[in-house]
Amino acid sequence: MTPALARANNGNWQTAHRWAQLLRPAYRVRLAERWTDGDDTLLIALHARRSAPAIAAWRAVHPARPIVLVLTGTDLYRDIATDVNAQRSLALADALVVLNELGARQLPEALRGKAHVVLQSCAARTPLPHTGRHLRALMVGHLRDEKDPRTYWRAARRLADRRDILLDHIGAALDPALGEEAAARDAELPHFRWLGALPHATVRQRIQAAHVLVHASRMEGGAHVVIEAIRSGTPVLASRIDGNLGLLGEGYEGVFEPGDDAALATLLARCRDDADMLARLTAQLAPRAVLFAPSAEQATLRRIVGTLLAHHPTP
Repeated sequence: MTPALARANNGNWQTAHRWAQLLRPAYRVRLAERWTDGDDTLLIALHARRSAPAIAAWRAVHPARPIVLVLTGTDLYRDIATDVNAQRSLALADALVVLNELGARQLPEALRGKAHVVLQSCAARTPLPHTGRHLRALMVGHLRDEKDPRTYWRAARRLADRRDILLDHIGAALDPALGEEAAARDAELPHFRWLGALPHATVRQRIQAAHVLVHASRMEGGAHVVIEAIRSGTPVLASRIDGNLGLLGEGYEGVFEPGDDAALATLLARCRDDADMLARLTAQLAPRAVLFAPSAEQATLRRIVGTLLAHHPTP
């Protein structure tokens, strides 16, 4: 169950749709925006706060049937600390899924025994050769505060005199004010382009073609776009938050403090000026690519579901 279905085209929907495919044909799976009744055997709910009514309804109707709660960015790193409904969801769930390797440490210590790490996946792509005439950076993320697009835009302004560093941004203006700012930056800075929303296949091609992906998010459960970059051989520059480090690895070199546009601009300049920088980042990420293979995600997901069903047999 996901709070947003296909029309939203957001991370929750992409996760729910992919997991349905990975669980079939071993299990019959149906996707729903909310759960009110039914004789289902197990509930997988995304987002502790938004799915709280469905989780409570399930537990009332099926007190012995298992619940898997998937914790996304805003609930793991914000809601569960303050929202009583989100906290109740944690208590009612039989298994808590986090989407990065460091996510479990955000949970109350008493609940960490229920935590499982499921790293999301995508198909691998062959790295492409890149021009040496310029550096093309790419940020992918809908325009909303949690993604912190302003840090990327400020870095672009700092690099205004570097016409050999080109910066693109893909993402819909979920926040109209941020959309106006993005359009203004596009008009102001010749080396910056806001491309708006693009089809997923096109986005993957652009990630594959970029020299480097930038992910400046201030709150993240485990961004699929970062995984797509790793699986394409595209190095990443990311904010130093658990949701990013839990994908990239804690010792990864290409990180900057959240909101630090000066540090991001410096990293982008190093990627252009230091002949070894991109190669080093690529080499650091290469061993992690296998962690995000679809077969790995499927095996982990089926193990969690299978174990819960074995321990909670349906009468």
